[in-house]
Amino acid sequence: MMRLRQLRNQKDLTQKDIADFLGCGRTTYVKYETGVNEPNLDTLKRLATFYNVSLDYLTGNSGLSDSENVGIKIPVLGRVQAGIPFEAVEEILDWEEISPEMAATGDYFALRIRGQSMEPRMCDGDVIIIRKQSDVDNGDIAVILVNGFEATVKKIKKTESGVTLIPSNPAFDPIFYTNDEIKELPVQVIGKVVELRAKY
Repeated sequence: MMRLRQLRNQKDLTQKDIADFLGCGRTTYVKYETGVNEPNLDTLKRLATFYNVSLDYLTGNSGLSDSENVGIKIPVLGRVQAGIPFEAVEEILDWEEISPEMAATGDYFALRIRGQSMEPRMCDGDVIIIRKQSDVDNGDIAVILVNGFEATVKKIKKTESGVTLIPSNPAFDPIFYTNDEIKELPVQVIGKVVELRAKY
C-alpha cells in the first residue's frame, strides 16, 4: 500500500497542497491517495523526490518493515564555514544517509564543517545533518545565512535586542546582530543542526 497519506500527514500538508504541487486536481490526487487510481511512473518519481524517499518506500513495495528500510540519501552541499562566513556553494560534494523515519519528518540536507570555530564539538571535515527550517529555539545550533549568501554554523542566543551567534571555540568571539541588522543584511536561519557525523 502506498504511503502517500502517511507522508503527507507527517509534513502537515493538505491534499490540495500535493495536488497543486503535482499540477492536478484535488479529486485526481485523492484517487491516488485512496488507491482508486495509481499514479504514473513520472508522478511517482516526483512524489518520491518531494518526500525525499525511495520509490519502493513510497509504494510500500520494499518488502521490508519500516525499521529495516534502507537509508535515504541526502546531499552534502557546499561546505559550511565554521568561522569566518563564506559564500555557500550549492554543489553536491557527497551523499549521507538518514533513516526513512527521519526523512519523513521534514526536508534534510548535509553540510561539511570547515574551520575551527565550533571545535571541539565540531571539527574541520565533519558533516552535519540539517533539517530545513526558518527559525530555531534559544540554544540550538543552526546554519545561518548572512547577507543572503554567506553561510555559517553557530549556537543561537536570542534576546529582545537581537541575536548572538556563538562559537564553541573560546578563541573565537561571538557575533551579535541587532534586530535592524537582521532585517537589513539580512540574517536568516536556514536550518537546525540535528546530527553530527564526525570524520576520522
